[in-house]
Amino acid sequence: MSWFDGVHLGSKLRNYQKINGHLEPPKSPAWNTQEGYFDMLQELHPKLDDYDWIGEGRFGAHENEHCAIFYKKADLILHQHGQFWLSESPEEVASISWNSGFPRVCTWAEFEHRESRKRFIVYNTHLDHQSQQARDLGNKVIWKYITAHKMEHSLPIILMGDFNSRPTDLPIRFLRGESELQGLQTWLKDAYAALSGPIGLTAHDFKGGEVGQPIDYIFVSPDVEVLEAVVDRRLIDGVYPSDHYPVVALLNF
Repeated sequence: MSWFDGVHLGSKLRNYQKINGHLEPPKSPAWNTQEGYFDMLQELHPKLDDYDWIGEGRFGAHENEHCAIFYKKADLILHQHGQFWLSESPEEVASISWNSGFPRVCTWAEFEHRESRKRFIVYNTHLDHQSQQARDLGNKVIWKYITAHKMEHSLPIILMGDFNSRPTDLPIRFLRGESELQGLQTWLKDAYAALSGPIGLTAHDFKGGEVGQPIDYIFVSPDVEVLEAVVDRRLIDGVYPSDHYPVVALLNF
């Protein structure tokens, strides 16, 4: 039973300064960030002594934004990890397709929980903000990797990220298994199904508020039970630590 969440660092300097200055130690054995530059992540890391992180920049190495996965070393063993690009050539570094505004990536890692010895795979992504086709077909790339890993390892799956999509948009309907995409259909579950009321806004541009629709999500495979899901809208010392609210899920598998 574990906490998993996603935190949107943001590429603007003010986003990083607010997170770095008002950081609370996370409860999660694993949590993800989007839009983090290498220097941001490196300066954040010493404030999280119990954690290590993985991920490459979207232009390769540590260039530009990362989709980082942080994990608590005392709780989790990292067995393998990788990154692919959401393009027609996903193994080609910095590759772009479908009129995407930038190279887009998905970072993944296979972990083992030290106490229970259970293994699982976490994915972290950030879909394009500009091209609907890039969002749709980027999801298709992610799904192909998920199904390949599932066939090879048969492990529980957790997919998190900023999908730049509302619940009624095709990328989310596809991931929920509600709509096909070029003949493919998923079997993932949306963690928001555990919420009793409206999901509300997740991206707020430091203005706060609840009215609106989410673009940040956590999806899990059918063998993962979602016990609780929360959009954390707290102010930390009077400020929002990010321009996106963290999305948190309590999972059992």
